[in-house]
Amino acid sequence: MKKDSFPKLSTEIPGPKAKRFVEEDKKFISQSYTRAYPLVVEKARGLIVTDIDGNQYIDFSSGLGACSTGHCHPEIIKAINKQSKKLIHMSGTDYYYLPQLKLAKKLNEILPGKNNKRVFFGNSGTEGVEAALKLARYYTKRQMAIAFFGAFHGRTMGSLSLTASKSIQRKNFSPLVPGVVHVPYAHCYRCPHNLSYTDCGTACVQWIEDELFHHNVPPEEVSAIFVEPILGEGGYVVPPPEFHRKLYKLAKKYGILFVVDEVQSGVGRTGKFLAIEHFKIIPDITILAKGIASGLPLSATIASEKIMNWLPGSHASTFGGNPIACEAAVATIKLLEKNLMKNAGQIGDYMLSKLGEMKENHRLIGDVRGKGLMIGVELVKDKVTKERAIKERSQLLTACFKKGLIILGCGENSVRFFPPLIVTKKQAAKALEIFEDVLTEVERR
Repeated sequence: MKKDSFPKLSTEIPGPKAKRFVEEDKKFISQSYTRAYPLVVEKARGLIVTDIDGNQYIDFSSGLGACSTGHCHPEIIKAINKQSKKLIHMSGTDYYYLPQLKLAKKLNEILPGKNNKRVFFGNSGTEGVEAALKLARYYTKRQMAIAFFGAFHGRTMGSLSLTASKSIQRKNFSPLVPGVVHVPYAHCYRCPHNLSYTDCGTACVQWIEDELFHHNVPPEEVSAIFVEPILGEGGYVVPPPEFHRKLYKLAKKYGILFVVDEVQSGVGRTGKFLAIEHFKIIPDITILAKGIASGLPLSATIASEKIMNWLPGSHASTFGGNPIACEAAVATIKLLEKNLMKNAGQIGDYMLSKLGEMKENHRLIGDVRGKGLMIGVELVKDKVTKERAIKERSQLLTACFKKGLIILGCGENSVRFFPPLIVTKKQAAKALEIFEDVLTEVERR
């Protein structure tokens, strides 16, 4: 192995220190977390993650999407250090400080549409969704909301009410926030209406008007439609271009707010700052989090000054818009504008092409989809029946980890490729090489 090649594995995986750590973790840490395999991280830089046994892995999960510029990017560290020497916290709920305004003005500049957008800062994606849900009700004076099956919007009570990704996420937590109705997402590989792509005509959108509005929910009582431009936890599903356009048109017809959850798909991930830009739509409310501050906790809920016109005290957050996180976000956006969004598009196209070739040669790959560096591979036992390869997906994730590749699943049977936007073609090729080797092994079993 070359000196600078990765991954570098010097112990069995997991190593002895990691095994002991995991056992101790069970005693002291909530076991509600969904750890896919026993990776115990000590440090990370760029795309390379080092565990407590000294093993080095290639990270294609980006810290669950939060480390958009890679781990410990020098420009992000510089911004953090500089701000930490001046002001760590003061609470934007009660006082004013420069980093919040600086970031809000930058978001105003980079987001599509006219200026005069206002920003509410929180600490996480779920907080951003909660803010959007409250704002939609506040502005429209309507109580209902529409979300989609397969969608993931968070785990606090409001966002959980919008979430319909896995039933385990909702189990034993009812009653949830009332007034949320779920409808099918445009998942063309698994059409919820059992139509072919040529016969569809965006039946998912038409169903909302013809069935939901006609029989169950008066559209005049719906405050907002919450939608992920690309379905995230539900399987990295890219809908046909006309889906969002017709959905937006439907929302406008009835005075419903069009709210996009860009927590996972935004911040340059798909080659554009927002994934919804691929569909040429300007949303009423946009929610950003995860990669916005390169690993620091921050979310931004953004709407026009007309919509975000709630009174003081209507909503607030003690830590939201922390000065250090805001400066990290400003530095993140600079890096995106410089070359990382462009890189995401280029490397993403390369990976989609290579995975498309794999699909032709591997019986377990049923579908390959994505935009930029948000790529999903759906595994099936049979390409005709599309029976989900759930057990095989689990085996693949664990085997990739043992070979030094950090990737995660999404949906019941899909794998997501979600690397930091700094990924090189060489690193992408290596990750795909490991993935295909493991895929071949799993297929042989």
